Amino acid sequence: MEPPEEKPIIYTMENKPIVTCAGDQNLFTSLYHSLAQQLPREPMEWRRSYGRPPKMIHLEANFVQFKEDLLPKEDNKALLTFPFLHIYWTDCCDTEIYKAAVKEDIIRWQNLLKTYSTVDWLIVVVVESDAKKKNKTNILPRTSIVDKIRNDFCNKQSDRCVVLSDPLKDSSRSQESWSAFLTKLRTLLLMSFTKNLGKFEDDMRTLREKRTEPGWSFCEYFMVQEELAFVFEMLQQFEDALVQYDELDALFTQYVVNFGAGDGANWLTSFCQPVHSWNGLVLRKPIDMEKRDLIQKSKATLLDMRSYLFSRQCTLLIFLQRPWEVTQRALELLHNCVQELHLLEVLVLQGALDCWVFLSCLEVLQRIEGCSDRAQLDSNSSHTVGLWTYATEKLKSLGYLCGLASENGPNSEDLNRTVDLLAGLGAEPPETASSQQSPYKKLKEALSSVEAFEKHYLELSHAAMDMYRTIGRLRSARLVGKSLAEFYMRKGDPQKAESFLQEALKTYLAEGWALPVTHTRKQLAECQKQLGQTENYLQISSLLASDINLLEEERKYFCQEILNFANQQTDNQVQKVVLGMSSFAQLRQLHFEPCSAVVHVGGSLTIELSLHSHMPIPVRLEQVAASVHFSIEKNSFHKAVECLSKQGVTAGGNNGIIHIQTDPPAGRPPRVSLPLLELYEMHDKSPLDNSLNSTGVICNNVHLLLRHQESGSSTETQSGVPLEDSAQVLKTTNVLLEPGFNKIAFTAPAHEPGMYTLRQLCATMGSVQFVLPHIYPIVQYEVYSQEPQLKVEPLTDILLAGIAQKVKFTIITGHYAIKNGDVLQLSNIDAMPILYSPGSTATILSNTGEKVEESVLMIQSSEKVTSIMLPLTPAYHVIEFELEVICHILSTLSKPFDNERLTNGEVHWKTKDNQKPDSCQAAIAQKMSIDCPWSIYSTIIALTFYNPFKAAQSLLSAGKRKYIQVCLQNMSEVSFHLLDHNLTESLKCPNIELVSMNVKTRQHVYRKQSVFCLWEIKWTKELPSSLQCRFSVNFSPAISEEESTSFKPYAYEFQLENIVTLYNVKAEIYPVLGAEHCRTGSLCSLDVSITRLSDLTEADQDESLTESDGMCTTKLMYEVVDNSSNWALCGKSSGVISMPVAARASHKVHMEVMPLFAGNLPFPNVKVSKYLPHHSTHSTQPDIDSWLENDLSVDKALDEQADSSSIRSRTSTHSTSNEHKGLSMPRLQSFSPGQVFNCSTGMQVLVVPSKDDHVLEVNVT
Repeated sequence: MEPPEEKPIIYTMENKPIVTCAGDQNLFTSLYHSLAQQLPREPMEWRRSYGRPPKMIHLEANFVQFKEDLLPKEDNKALLTFPFLHIYWTDCCDTEIYKAAVKEDIIRWQNLLKTYSTVDWLIVVVVESDAKKKNKTNILPRTSIVDKIRNDFCNKQSDRCVVLSDPLKDSSRSQESWSAFLTKLRTLLLMSFTKNLGKFEDDMRTLREKRTEPGWSFCEYFMVQEELAFVFEMLQQFEDALVQYDELDALFTQYVVNFGAGDGANWLTSFCQPVHSWNGLVLRKPIDMEKRDLIQKSKATLLDMRSYLFSRQCTLLIFLQRPWEVTQRALELLHNCVQELHLLEVLVLQGALDCWVFLSCLEVLQRIEGCSDRAQLDSNSSHTVGLWTYATEKLKSLGYLCGLASENGPNSEDLNRTVDLLAGLGAEPPETASSQQSPYKKLKEALSSVEAFEKHYLELSHAAMDMYRTIGRLRSARLVGKSLAEFYMRKGDPQKAESFLQEALKTYLAEGWALPVTHTRKQLAECQKQLGQTENYLQISSLLASDINLLEEERKYFCQEILNFANQQTDNQVQKVVLGMSSFAQLRQLHFEPCSAVVHVGGSLTIELSLHSHMPIPVRLEQVAASVHFSIEKNSFHKAVECLSKQGVTAGGNNGIIHIQTDPPAGRPPRVSLPLLELYEMHDKSPLDNSLNSTGVICNNVHLLLRHQESGSSTETQSGVPLEDSAQVLKTTNVLLEPGFNKIAFTAPAHEPGMYTLRQLCATMGSVQFVLPHIYPIVQYEVYSQEPQLKVEPLTDILLAGIAQKVKFTIITGHYAIKNGDVLQLSNIDAMPILYSPGSTATILSNTGEKVEESVLMIQSSEKVTSIMLPLTPAYHVIEFELEVICHILSTLSKPFDNERLTNGEVHWKTKDNQKPDSCQAAIAQKMSIDCPWSIYSTIIALTFYNPFKAAQSLLSAGKRKYIQVCLQNMSEVSFHLLDHNLTESLKCPNIELVSMNVKTRQHVYRKQSVFCLWEIKWTKELPSSLQCRFSVNFSPAISEEESTSFKPYAYEFQLENIVTLYNVKAEIYPVLGAEHCRTGSLCSLDVSITRLSDLTEADQDESLTESDGMCTTKLMYEVVDNSSNWALCGKSSGVISMPVAARASHKVHMEVMPLFAGNLPFPNVKVSKYLPHHSTHSTQPDIDSWLENDLSVDKALDEQADSSSIRSRTSTHSTSNEHKGLSMPRLQSFSPGQVFNCSTGMQVLVVPSKDDHVLEVNVT
């Protein structure tokens, strides 16, 4: 380092805090290098005022020789030239020398400091331990010199005198001394720096608060706060230095904005002076002293102020290693400067601002390239691409201004303007004079010739587009391409412009930007017109003519372009131009009449089209045609109905109207599906008093809304629409298409049956055809030819036998026309006669269900045939009439027959709506043959009737008396009147009499209800073992009083077997001895008595009968069962007994039972069955199930502890397995109803509670 006597350099990046050195200069020079190296090694914590966070800084100092000129004057507030600390160096070891010279020198030094009110000083005494000096007797110890200095100058501040021992030696003592000295030096220097810096900030703050006073100058304040920024930069605190410039930037911007709002400061007038120099930003040197001098002298223009301020911010950001923030700030700066010049109404030569922006963009880009490598530039191109684009725009603007982008080149006026612009650039800065790619040279070269301008402009444009594509911003890339297309159009090269315009239009259409689509289409139309692309030009003209974003005059112009072309090509034999119809007009809906879109051969079908014209003026069309595809399908009638019902044109749907799916009109491109906006409120509050500074709305999902939506293919309507050649065409001529909705009617041909599908719609106007290539959804109508059909179906859910039922006849004539004399012949059936009245009528309906006529039926009946004269009916109509039939009920009802297929291909009817009647209801099937005039074959109609009643009999016994009960159940949904219930014995036995117990002869039975009838059997001689009986009753539907008089008979036959009572069973229950009533929990006696009532009968002739000593016996098994769980059976509850077959023979069984509940309890049930022993032989064997069950039953019966309450027996006449043949197992056989009479059925016995049942235990705690 040079000797410290030199004056420090101000305003360079190497500035350091100044420390003056007085005293022995030779001594200081010897220690300077060690001091300069060791001072910044250890960091110091710098604590600042106003609650600002502390920072660790490394202190450096610029040590200079002490001179009075360096001491700060009162009016000089510069911090960079301010000496923060004054040090006096001495190594005096002799008292005499100290008194004679050193002391006086220190006094003069301190008096000078006091004169300038400087209190930051330090005295350093260097002590060397030299052996030679120790031998001198006249020299006092070194400590005495230090003590004298402290006593003379540091009485109250002893720390201001520091001893540095052996500073040039490498010893522990020297290191400790250096450490203590450096610590003291850093502390004092930092204290002085903090104190003076705080005072400077206070003065600066006071000056800023005076900004509303007259005479306040922003330039003066700028120099003061920049001094503070220099100090922070000197301390390597670049962030704090950047804050100072940002504050200056914000303050200046606010004054400019206020000036634009009418609140201007006086000092701003100096910045409103005209701009004569536009040489751009200068970023290649840390401080632009020229512009700083202009600011200091208040002669800087707005561009000078902004250029200097940004250059300082750029330098600090690069020091902070934030170069990409420079590009962001630069873009904001350039845009803001343009606006500020307008606000301040600064006079600027036209194009000068474009030059300044262009030079500034390239200067920033080259400055960033200088501090970054290629990999960093490529990975951070998103930060720089904005500057590339802005520079491209400004260069393009300069080219247009100077005539460099026109076909003919610049004229004299353009050349003069170019000279003026180049003159304002001035001389090239020396920093870039040696660079061949400097912004200055590029701009000068670009404005020198047309070829040079085109070269530079294309380079910038393609570079910007490549960067945008690299970072995925295709919208921006295509926007630059669109600008490039405008350049090519001005140059008269539409071929190159078309591709860029098509790409931009593709993006706008895919993303739904209406206004950019319109603007781009206008440019593309001009481009295609110049290229002579007639078809494409007409197609885009139709789009623009229908674009609602254009003015009415512009729309009419493009519409007239189409009309002019159509008219001028009419006379020439030129192939027609086929265009898409979506831009010309839209098909909104079709209306079929009839609504079903189904018509028979020869019928009339009208199709009405609703066409919405997008043209701004009425257009005369020569022809509107719809191509039709014809297909022949068998049984197409049913398929057509199904298809048309799906597309919503059935008669019950939407009145035959089909809504066509349409594209959005021109000017409203289809918008892709985007997520919903997520908007939230934003409030910015002051941290001091929590007051509201600003409010706004934030979109949280802007990254989803603005992301690029790439489309696989352009949604732009393309020309060259394929036109189908169709054999059948629906067309109408001379149609005037008004703007808006128009209705066009077609009459569809119906000559041949089949399916007709509308494929295309074509509107012809001269040599131009607008074609709708596809109609969606699929629109079809059907022409059918139908065979005649006859349907017979009941009018009720089910047909009931025995009463008159209405049947509906439906004749669908189809292609057959009913002529005079056509007869429908029905075969007569004895079991199902046809009932008719002379006033029967037939209704004739049209094919659409509308009533046409009502005619009286002519019906004639013979023994075998009933003839019905059909009324005259044209083809494709319907005849409906009703007849009554009745199906007689036979004594023996047959089951319903299975489904049979009829001659006309239909299945005979059983029940309506596929509802099945009660499975217990007997069915009667009736078939009827019908001869139709249109067929040589007979049609078989099957009807199924159901018996309305179901009868069941039961034999009742009361001792020896016998009764027959008949249950008549109404199975239908109709109520009936019943009359004359009668029961007769079919064999007419003279000793048998059936006595009716029924009081009423006429009864009413409701639907699904039953009626019971009772007769007593009386006999004079022996009662036969079986009876053949016939039950009969008359019935009539209970609909009205008149109809109830016509009664129909109903008969039911049945047979009763084993009606003689063989055994009488009686049970009795007794309490224990000495008790009056049975009690719960106490055993009671149960006595069962089984008594034979008759001698040997035919019913006793089975394998259970044995004969011994002339006495016949049979074995019975008894079972005592309590199904209600009221009794506990104690002991043996079942057993086998041998019973004599003789009248009055009796057997008694005794057992004990225990009542479980109190009250009137029913007796346990006693069952008696025949016991067929295992040694008995019989011609038949039981089946496996019976064998297994009987085996288990008998085992239970013979078990001493068995409970045989669940024993059942079953008989069988067949054996199902060969391995069980020959087995003779014990079996149980139940008696027939009436053979056993139980006297105890229904009897009850009183059971009282136990004595302690009323005791209730209650625990109280």
